[in-house]
Amino acid sequence: MTRRTTDKKRHPGRPGRDAAEQRPALIDAALACYCREGVAATSLKAIAGEARVTPALLHYYFGGRDQLQRAVIEERVLPLLRGIQQQLQDAGEGMDDFIIAFTDALDDAIAEHPWWPALWVREVLCEGGALREVLIEQVGQAFATTLTERFARAQRDGRLNPALDPRLLLVSLIGLTLFPAAGAPVWRQMLGADDVTRRDLQQHTRALLLRGLELKP
Repeated sequence: MTRRTTDKKRHPGRPGRDAAEQRPALIDAALACYCREGVAATSLKAIAGEARVTPALLHYYFGGRDQLQRAVIEERVLPLLRGIQQQLQDAGEGMDDFIIAFTDALDDAIAEHPWWPALWVREVLCEGGALREVLIEQVGQAFATTLTERFARAQRDGRLNPALDPRLLLVSLIGLTLFPAAGAPVWRQMLGADDVTRRDLQQHTRALLLRGLELKP
């Protein structure tokens, strides 16, 4: 007598028992493709190939390409940026403390999310990038306003070089943190700098920001 199975046949494209781990893994696969090929050029088929699943599984979890992109933004990009904001809100009032907090926050974010610099360059800085408007509207404007107001207040209190433009200081801070991370494959090869560690880069950036070049007339 044959034994009857009580398990129902799973429909194609539906998750198995490891469903709790599937969704984050699919978002990670999408991020990998976005960094390598760009959001606009990445198809669901390519993401499925990266994740080694069927496109039907992506449809099951996200419904479509746009919904998957939205999930990447809401579950990866925005939490990263809000984490940086929180670290800066907890920083002390002194400008030295704040500069260190800024570089540490960016450094921590890059270490925890190594995909961020490449995605930032490709999808925020480059014309037509898929994340530019999202970043400006949901985070960028309020974040930038808060920081530039803080710099301006420090200038009025005599705690910051009055020759600096508070808006451009923010640009400089980002340029000294995200750009080295995004360009690491290039400058490491050009300068023979594979020995430069994360801590080396962090200390260099702090020294440059806090003490500058100390040029003499």
